[in-house]
Amino acid sequence: MTKLADLHSHTTASDGLHAPGEVVAMAVKAGLAAIAITDHDTIAGVAEAQAAGMKLGIQIVPGVELSTNAGGQDIHVLGYFTDNGNEQWLSRLIRLRGGRSHRNEEILSKLRQLGLPVQMADVHAAAMKRAGVGPESLSALTIGRPHIAQALIDNGFVSDMEEAFRVYLAEGAAAYVSQSRVHPLEAIGWIKEAGGVAVIAHPGLYGADELVEELCRSGADGVEVFHSDHGPAEEKRYSAMAKRCGILETGGSDFHGLRGNQSYHGDLGSRNVPLSRVEELEALRRQPSASHL
Repeated sequence: MTKLADLHSHTTASDGLHAPGEVVAMAVKAGLAAIAITDHDTIAGVAEAQAAGMKLGIQIVPGVELSTNAGGQDIHVLGYFTDNGNEQWLSRLIRLRGGRSHRNEEILSKLRQLGLPVQMADVHAAAMKRAGVGPESLSALTIGRPHIAQALIDNGFVSDMEEAFRVYLAEGAAAYVSQSRVHPLEAIGWIKEAGGVAVIAHPGLYGADELVEELCRSGADGVEVFHSDHGPAEEKRYSAMAKRCGILETGGSDFHGLRGNQSYHGDLGSRNVPLSRVEELEALRRQPSASHL
């Protein structure tokens, strides 16, 4: 039987609902041979996942998902096998999380104007509780709208996540604030300079195939063909794009955990690739740029 890998998952280090070790245990239960931990703009969950992987006998692919924007279009870029001891790389991740922090402050300001006095301390408390960590680990977490939503729930302003996003936090909602982000080509460069492999995440969510193909031709090492929000038509289209561009076809569930009674975006392992794809990704690893060591 073919061994499988899920190359896209999230933990409590960003907006996932399960701790890294718990996600790894779930991956073993799902029958996976490998799983990538790809939290938003942070590698804070990777070490715990790797320790759990050693104990449970499953390969852990170190990863991250960077938030970028090109001409008003949000694009997520997955990075695999980066040198996570590279100081320049770590400082760049801090920069990205700093952009989220500024956005969080603006969202809270809007909420206060709407008569909802949620404090940043409430948001930090929600993030630490979800991640199961103390204040000393706060700076490594990626804190964003899901944690603000939890603070709204904890303060009794909304009943659940769905209401928090629908009324206040989703794009177009009352307290929504767009986020300043780097260009995807810059993010691809960062990943490569840190010795890693860059992949365009879930292209079917953008409605911007021309831009995606430009990125695939201009530096990306792969494109996420198989994703929980892709149907057969999207898989066929992006598989053809990968072949045209001469890059790898990757895939993963984008597992975050349950929101309400539904898994967002998909169940762990529900989208996957052969384990051999991990070997192909690892073969593309680079030496980190000497000036950034």
